[in-house]
Amino acid sequence: MRLLLGFLAALLTTAGLAAPAAAAESRPVHSYADAIRETAWVETGTDHDRDGRPDRIAADVIRPDTRERVPVILDVSPYYACCGRGNEAQKKTYAPDGTPQQFPLFLDNYFVPRGYAVVLADVGGTNRSSGCFDDVGSGNAVVNWLGGRAKAFDAPDGGRPVTAGWATGDVGAIGKSQDGATAIGMAASGVTGLKTIVPIEGVANNYAQLIANGAPLATPENTGSAFTYNERAAELCKPFEADVKARAGASGDYNAYWESVNYTPRPGQASVLIAQGFGDWAVTANQFAGYWAALGRAGVPRKAWLSQAGHTDPFDLQRALWVETLHRWFDRWLLGLHNGVEREPAVHLETAPEQWTDVRSWPPATLPATLRPSAGGTLGLTGSGTASVVDDPAVTREEWAAGVSAARFTGPPLPAPVRIAGSPSVTITASSDKTAARLGVALVDYGPAETRNTAFYGSGVRNLATRSCWGASGAVDSACFLDTATDVVRVDHRIVAAGWADLGHHASLRHGEPLVPGRAYTMTFDLTALDHVVPAGHRLGLLLGGTDGLLFDPALPNFGNTLTFDLARTSVTLGLTKPEH
Repeated sequence: MRLLLGFLAALLTTAGLAAPAAAAESRPVHSYADAIRETAWVETGTDHDRDGRPDRIAADVIRPDTRERVPVILDVSPYYACCGRGNEAQKKTYAPDGTPQQFPLFLDNYFVPRGYAVVLADVGGTNRSSGCFDDVGSGNAVVNWLGGRAKAFDAPDGGRPVTAGWATGDVGAIGKSQDGATAIGMAASGVTGLKTIVPIEGVANNYAQLIANGAPLATPENTGSAFTYNERAAELCKPFEADVKARAGASGDYNAYWESVNYTPRPGQASVLIAQGFGDWAVTANQFAGYWAALGRAGVPRKAWLSQAGHTDPFDLQRALWVETLHRWFDRWLLGLHNGVEREPAVHLETAPEQWTDVRSWPPATLPATLRPSAGGTLGLTGSGTASVVDDPAVTREEWAAGVSAARFTGPPLPAPVRIAGSPSVTITASSDKTAARLGVALVDYGPAETRNTAFYGSGVRNLATRSCWGASGAVDSACFLDTATDVVRVDHRIVAAGWADLGHHASLRHGEPLVPGRAYTMTFDLTALDHVVPAGHRLGLLLGGTDGLLFDPALPNFGNTLTFDLARTSVTLGLTKPEH
């Protein structure tokens, strides 16, 4: 009988009919209630707070009680004490003896039973860490400790050595916003052991996040992360923060410091699952677009979730599918289970509220179209005349769209729907009656629509009163989270892309210059990336203005200038294609 079964198995295999193997997937076989909870204070090798002792990063660990070594899901954040994580602003909590109790979000509840450790680390100077805000250095120190290459102790000062003999050394870094930016920076550093990252609405180019083409978005006093510091760091890190600000400069010039924190040109080799909302005005989609392209050029395995939402987590968009995707992604890159996730369509794309599709690549192939404004308020293939705008920093781009403090130009009604995808660019020729000028540009879809509510930094989702559970709950750490729904509004227009710049940086981002009043300068820069379908009957609009009151810090200097645009030498170039659906 054994020979017969072997013969049949060989025959089926030869004929290509062998039964497929069961899908590889980690299972919840470990007890969450019995999970080990502990804290390791990891030395970074730096003394940023200048107290004469090595800085230590507090890494709170929850791991299955098993003799097998396990991989680690790591979230490095400054927000565990000051602001919280997720829609419910969950913070870390501790037992009276300091043992970590609540681990924010669902990662511990879901993944610890499946054979992963979850480590939530406090950025230097925040919560229970010493040192100052060196986010990438903080995260890399923890990765090195997990791989046996850094020291850690069981107390913030002194204490006994702690090793991570329970860890395989393979790490996946995840996080939203600042946490996602940290993960991107860690990948760029090439730290050994970091196998994958999952940045959600994360910054890849810190210069572009804080300076819009030469135009600082805030005063030096209102930038940075000092608001996240613990009481000790708030005092000790003043020299560190002053040094960072000095290296960054206040001119808006792109310099060696900004180059060091621009991770786009050097994405590293860790695989990337990235999420971005095209309606996110806090971390705009141009951060994603440049980084995504760089990943492709570097041959890095990549997958993206692209929504029409604002600054929100996919967990609050398609919860079940996101958890499944994240599960399979970590299984593939941290456990080495060959589940085929990297061979599936690379992009999960929301084309309209709650309408999703899977595509092989992004952006799609498009045809470039260049549109030009004319003095009569039209937008077409040719441009002519001039338009003048008195800059008013109190007026927002949403008010520009209604014709306040900006020049507005609209095209004819579209005879058929058109998809605009990728990163539009604008070329502006303008003069100022003062020696400095900010530029603001917006692309608008004029027409009635039902859309996610993302104007004025809306997330496009809202919390419900019900809860759903994702993993195992403990007495002080529930796996149940508020459900969400799409926050939809009826609008008569939608700003779908925007961009900002300092006209004094027209020749180079590295060297700005005072303007000669009345002299025309030409500057080209990208708008925020988008993937948007303009329906038939809608009009495409272009807004030309100055300081955007929704973006720039009111404490910045008010130039009080008048901008005059040379419309014949001003244009916007879009990538157009037919809608797929």
